[in-house]
Amino acid sequence: MTVVLITGAAGGLGLETARHLGAGGATVLVHGRNPARCDETIEDLARDVPRQRLRPCWADLACLADVRELARRVREGEPRLDVLVNNAGIADTRGPRRESADGIELTFAVNHLAHFVLALELLDLLRGSAPARIVNVASVGQAAVDFDDPMLERSYDGFTAYAQSKLTQISFTIELAGRLATAGETGVAVNAVHPATLMDTGMVRRAFGRARSSVQEGVEAVVRLATAPELDGVSGRYFEGTTEEVPHGQALDASARRRLWELSERVSGVVSPV
Repeated sequence: MTVVLITGAAGGLGLETARHLGAGGATVLVHGRNPARCDETIEDLARDVPRQRLRPCWADLACLADVRELARRVREGEPRLDVLVNNAGIADTRGPRRESADGIELTFAVNHLAHFVLALELLDLLRGSAPARIVNVASVGQAAVDFDDPMLERSYDGFTAYAQSKLTQISFTIELAGRLATAGETGVAVNAVHPATLMDTGMVRRAFGRARSSVQEGVEAVVRLATAPELDGVSGRYFEGTTEEVPHGQALDASARRRLWELSERVSGVVSPV
């Protein structure tokens, strides 16, 4: 009866993770950027997954109003949510600086802030489905956030924007896990993963020009964090593939994590439930 929401399920790692979990019996909420893309993904997945276990769930993660509307539809449409896989992301390493619909640096907005808002907006539903899990898909490519210029307005570089956004996902993971633990809540585990290095996806080929590993390697790592019994109760960790590793030092700095959390609240306007 597991219900899983996977962002960025219209292709690459998200699509194949949805296929794997759906074929294993989970109900999969399939997120795409627009209804047409969701419908196409459902048609693809339905070749391997019973259609009644697939639900389209669209939103443009570059628009916070869309993210909140997505969370509302999930809360109202689903009696439970067992796993949230925050997988969607962009890597525009060669292009100019761009902003989201809300005037936020685009990579930060999509890779981190949308998932920060989505996770917090769905936290009560996850709590009610405990034991539940949040899996944040990060990267081994990590760079410290410059809190004097977090949106890279003074000095923009596409790879730096990407690496900062991936570190923020890990920092958010550790901070949320710590806040839940401090509150005595053990029902929702939160972990981050670098699934595999330069998987063979369209995003990787466009951003980095080459692939070094298969999508299936990444699926194995994500599915393990989402479902493996041996990880019951494990929270606030960072994994590279299936191995726990130590992230960039800024993610281990409690004061930096608090600054990021406060920045994320302020920019998004979300009211934190923890």
